[in-house]
Amino acid sequence: MNSGEQVIIERDVAASVVPSGTRVTLEKGETAVITQSLGGTFTVIVNGNMFRIDGKDADAIGQEVQLTPAEQSNTAENTEDLEKLLWDQMKTCYDPEIPVNIVDLGLIYDCHLEELEPGSHKASVKMTLTAPGCGMGPAIQADVENKILCVETIDEVDVELVWEPQWSRDMMTEAARLELGMM
Repeated sequence: MNSGEQVIIERDVAASVVPSGTRVTLEKGETAVITQSLGGTFTVIVNGNMFRIDGKDADAIGQEVQLTPAEQSNTAENTEDLEKLLWDQMKTCYDPEIPVNIVDLGLIYDCHLEELEPGSHKASVKMTLTAPGCGMGPAIQADVENKILCVETIDEVDVELVWEPQWSRDMMTEAARLELGMM
């Protein structure tokens, strides 16, 4: 997780301000403290402000890119394996302020596959956020889309943000509540 590790930014790097989601550039030579490195993304503090850096830019903070389950595994043998791989991929998506993946947080309401043609699928996901005004919502939604598109045979993805039912802590897994001290 690298929590608390201080690093020097090695090159200019794109980042998102947390929680607004505004895109900015962190400059080479700035000091950053890594507060979270989960699911291939990094949350850092620079000059008292929190930012999210995409995993593809891990080298900018002296870190290695972490491979997702889809990047580590072979092609799914059947629809059941493909669905499991999609859920495993979504478990690599994190809110930059919460050290629990979005699946265990209960933010993914539905995921289903549609075969477009042999060897080609569309994934449709319904997800929510912990709060409707979450500025990181579009970034988390894009993270889900991008990670699902990494799965071989997924050629289309639709991630829809929904607000019904409204998210509550009761939707979290027991492991998530335990991790966050909510037992």
